[in-house]
Amino acid sequence: MPANNRVFSGIQPSGDLHLGNYLGAIRRFVPLQQTHECLYCVVDMHAITVWQEPNELRRATREVAAAFIAAGIDPKTSIVFNQSQVVQHAELAWIFNCVARIGWMNRMTQFKDKAGKNSENVSLGLLAYPSLMAADILLYKAGSVPVGDDQKQHLELTRDIAQKFNNDYAASIAENGFDPEFFPITEPLIAGPATRIMSLRDGTKKMSKSDPSDASRISLLDDADAIAKKIRRATTDPEPLPSDVEGLKGRAEADNLVGIYAALSDKTKSEVLTEFAGAGWGTFKPALADLAVTVLEPISTEMRRLLADPQTIDGYLRDGAERAGVLAEKTMKQVRAIVGFI
Repeated sequence: MPANNRVFSGIQPSGDLHLGNYLGAIRRFVPLQQTHECLYCVVDMHAITVWQEPNELRRATREVAAAFIAAGIDPKTSIVFNQSQVVQHAELAWIFNCVARIGWMNRMTQFKDKAGKNSENVSLGLLAYPSLMAADILLYKAGSVPVGDDQKQHLELTRDIAQKFNNDYAASIAENGFDPEFFPITEPLIAGPATRIMSLRDGTKKMSKSDPSDASRISLLDDADAIAKKIRRATTDPEPLPSDVEGLKGRAEADNLVGIYAALSDKTKSEVLTEFAGAGWGTFKPALADLAVTVLEPISTEMRRLLADPQTIDGYLRDGAERAGVLAEKTMKQVRAIVGFI
């Protein structure tokens, strides 16, 4: 397949994957397998930009891999691997550290958000990790990357690094007989409207594993009873559902639950409201609970089965890393020649 048909995406193994991770990313990855050559990576090297307990990192890495596979990503058709097994990610990231400018890194809003007022004491990796993200993508010369709103700035940086490398090394690229656009200017892959899932306890806050209340999120490892119970107890308002999307304005919790129903059923919010216009929560919540259990329970069951057999998961990751490594080494041989390494 041509390089521009290749898709790369990664998820950090931060532990406790939830509904937001599934609807915002993993569910969107599955259909791309029909149209693209896909690499799906557990980005464990990104994870250690903040301290990780080693045994917990191993567990969380396997959990993301299990979620990929349980959700329908075929590890034989697609390449599923963890980043640290393909050493060329780190090698290319160092070269990109020498191409990128410190000013570019300082402008990253996610770094500012994560570092807060403590920016002098965070790891150098947290500042430089957009270079590693660029290496993740460009190592495979991926033409497309599925991105959410919070990653658009990083993709712009990836494009800037690719362009600067192509310009800085234009003469060497030509001498070695490579295409002048050695690294592609990767495009964002927008797969319909982004699904932003909010807390079940507070519709103004994003669903997050860091929320102290377990009832605020649906974990991908929750069983059917837990899924149904959390939806039945989700915060709502006293008003019935409106007949159109305009009627959801100012009703954060209602908007969130309608959005979850829409995403799980592959419908628009408008279509859901046409179906449930005027209905009370006593009607809508049980319908949403049934739908969520139907979609999510088979995934959680398969994830638990896979996690009970870590050797099988490790085998999938090892096989994926070997296949990714072949592609990665092909790029790095060319990059070493371009840069002037003997």
